[in-house]
Amino acid sequence: MDEIVRQAMAKWPQVPNAYGWLGLDARGNWYLRDAAAQALGGFASGVPGAKGALLQHAKLIDFIQRNYEADAVGQWFFQNGPQRVFVELEAAPWIWRVDDRGAVAAHDGRPVRVQQVLLDELGRVFMRTDLGFGLVHTQDMGAVADAVEAGRWTPQPVQSAQLPAREGFVPSPLALRTGR
Repeated sequence: MDEIVRQAMAKWPQVPNAYGWLGLDARGNWYLRDAAAQALGGFASGVPGAKGALLQHAKLIDFIQRNYEADAVGQWFFQNGPQRVFVELEAAPWIWRVDDRGAVAAHDGRPVRVQQVLLDELGRVFMRTDLGFGLVHTQDMGAVADAVEAGRWTPQPVQSAQLPAREGFVPSPLALRTGR
């Protein structure tokens, strides 16, 4: 976490949390969700426009990623100064990129070590790593297939509906808070 964020948290400890305003999609892209986007439905609903506006400002994305973590119940958030902005997750808290050599990195660029590979009923590949749990980016499925064929990874079957409870993450902190 950035030092400036720690200082802001100490200076203003009672800033309310924000829910529903930020989302991470299944490709590792960040979205800002204004009130109009939220009114269209949940981030992962598939409703056109519900994801909000794709963030493209590199320094803002870097700031979000440096200050991205989870609370004790598995709600992921961006610590924006003194305010926690809880993140709506389309698929998982991390999106993994796999290169042609089988090296894996998080959507923020950090290299990780794979601990387990999971394959759900939809053909999506998830990984548990030393950094946490996430989904493999769709563009990297060829590299995953090569690693499986080479015997480096053996995917275990899993049901996608079980993943949040099993892996300890909350896909929608807004839904958890409001019951919607």
